[in-house]
Amino acid sequence: MSDQDTIQTPATDIQAPAADTTPPQLNITDLQNLRAIVDLAVRRGAFGASEASSVGAVFDRVNTFLNSVAPQQPADDSTDTSAPTA
Repeated sequence: MSDQDTIQTPATDIQAPAADTTPPQLNITDLQNLRAIVDLAVRRGAFGASEASSVGAVFDRVNTFLNSVAPQQPADDSTDTSAPTA
């Protein structure tokens, strides 16, 4: 066998899986759920003492963001203290 001899392998029709072209989606509800999950995990002691400050810092950032983008709740009409007009 010389150096010029090559081993040929049969061609196969293996195709790479199609790439998912849908961009990842994250919305306010997802972040609100994340905030609730982190809060629950902290209350149940899921994080060690050395992790508490970094988890708390991320929680604070998410909470601040959500509070800034959350729609303002309209005043409840049942608590209207103005005098009735007759």
